[in-house]
Amino acid sequence: MSAPAVVLLSGGLDSATVGAIARRDGFAVHALSLRYGQRHAVELDAAAKVAAAAGAMQHKVVEIDLRAFGGSALTDDIDVPKSGVDPGVIPITYVPARNTIFLSFALAWAEVLGASDIFVGVNALDYSGYPDCRPEYLAAFETMARLATKAGVEGAALRIHAPLIALTKAEIIRTGVDLGVDYAMTSSCYDPAADGAACGACDSCRLRRRGFEEAGVPDPTRYA
Repeated sequence: MSAPAVVLLSGGLDSATVGAIARRDGFAVHALSLRYGQRHAVELDAAAKVAAAAGAMQHKVVEIDLRAFGGSALTDDIDVPKSGVDPGVIPITYVPARNTIFLSFALAWAEVLGASDIFVGVNALDYSGYPDCRPEYLAAFETMARLATKAGVEGAALRIHAPLIALTKAEIIRTGVDLGVDYAMTSSCYDPAADGAACGACDSCRLRRRGFEEAGVPDPTRYA
């Protein structure tokens, strides 16, 4: 029997790659997505396709409402920037404490499943400068999880796998292509059109487009 692992699955390029890595490494994938009031909720349609393609044992979509707090262009009535991100400035697309919230849900499900492994698609190179995408943050969360859960107190060692943490977007894409990931199923845009077409100008679209160019892989993204 394969060991169970919770894979946080947004429907984007990075999480699709992580799901394929978890499957390659012999884990039984239990995919978790969150509908948190994001303006780009079309990503959840992509997540369902990615979960099926990854052979997920199950795919849960949990509903929370971060629009109650706002404070981000993804959860509030704030325009998504289309002119790039200033180096050293955390952009307005940062959702306050999002990865902490997501990982907490993943941790709860992992404990119920008896899983010691959580996979997440964070990246510390080609990303937007979010503070909850750094290796030191993930290490701190692991420590907290071992202190704060029944499983941890009883000696289970929770592991958070972030296999993309030190890869460029191009390296991520090449890895996924080698694993058979169909990136045409994925959605990365922060401000997609009503039909799901990517805007091509937000920071996420820029990083995605550049990644395909640098990887030498045709970009399957449908742009508006």
